Amino acid sequence: MTKPMRALVVASLYAAALLAASPGASASPQLQIGLVDTTETLNGNPGRVFPVLKQLGVQVLRVNLSWGGRLGVATSRPTDPTNPADPAYDWSVYDRAVNYAAQYGIKILFTIDFTPRWANGGGDENVAPRDANDLRDFAHAAATRYSGTYLGADGRALPPVRMWTAWNEPNNPVFLSPQFTRVGRRWVIQSARDYARICTAVYDGVHSTELRGERVACGATAPRGNNSPLSARPSVSPMAFVRALKAAGLDRFDAYDHHPYGRGEPPGAPPSGRSQVTLANIGDLTDEVARLWGPKRLWIGEYGYETNPPDHSFGVSPKLQAEYVTEAYGLARANPNVDLMIWFLLRDEKKPSGWQSGFLTAAGRPKPAFTAFQHLRR
Repeated sequence: MTKPMRALVVASLYAAALLAASPGASASPQLQIGLVDTTETLNGNPGRVFPVLKQLGVQVLRVNLSWGGRLGVATSRPTDPTNPADPAYDWSVYDRAVNYAAQYGIKILFTIDFTPRWANGGGDENVAPRDANDLRDFAHAAATRYSGTYLGADGRALPPVRMWTAWNEPNNPVFLSPQFTRVGRRWVIQSARDYARICTAVYDGVHSTELRGERVACGATAPRGNNSPLSARPSVSPMAFVRALKAAGLDRFDAYDHHPYGRGEPPGAPPSGRSQVTLANIGDLTDEVARLWGPKRLWIGEYGYETNPPDHSFGVSPKLQAEYVTEAYGLARANPNVDLMIWFLLRDEKKPSGWQSGFLTAAGRPKPAFTAFQHLRR
């Protein structure tokens, strides 16, 4: 395809997506622009990383606040689980992150994820807790610690965190298992049943502090799923998952979060499969959420394009990645439902099987998308 022809196609798709996202409505009045990169901010050198985030113009940094797992706060059962000072809790890397973020004027969005083994009968970290009250108590402790008034180890109040999401991509078996269980002669979407309890627990725990301005998002859904319990890797499509959440009894949350990754097509292009919800058809998801629960704000908690090189399977050229940054955020800003859009990630992962959607190469060199993100309207 010639460059003029591609420009015409992209412009047409962009215009169509704008109309689909916002028929007769104004643009989002409060779009915040962010980035998710737990590896660099928790495991890396924050003294080096946070100045780069500031240089990029990151307004919101999404970080996984792990209840269990490798960086879990609660690897053993606490005696007083709602008390952030319980000796079983280790918040050190998260305290460091919120302090650095505050120093550079960046808001933190914490995603509570992963179950400690003591809470799910010795299962893997992606298995739901047996008693959702354990998760609710942890969420209360976390929101209390990051209330803005709680004193850290240095005697100073830890900066406040007011944005939270519950889990990550619960319709993906990597993050929540099992996806399906057999009940009699039929299969049920077990991940939605488990996630309804998970998100309710996080919502109740965070809001039990009764602090002003707290917002908890549910969903955090992956963009696609096969809806096939007998496949080698069962997963649930976003639309099927949201309906199953309603059937499972989820009845309270402040925003719905979705990760509308495509497969390398332009941001406004129709998705390649009918079960997908990408940026181009995200209005279908917001309409369904509104039908089930009433109007809700939308967070785009993850989005990105990998580059080729180094990813020869799914990557686009670095120049095209930069163009897609501008196009994607333009679509999000034009959608009146979207409050937040977060890019994944800061720096490419070194392993070939990892993600290469960063604004920096694995060696730390800026890609053209670095500059494109800097120039987004804020």
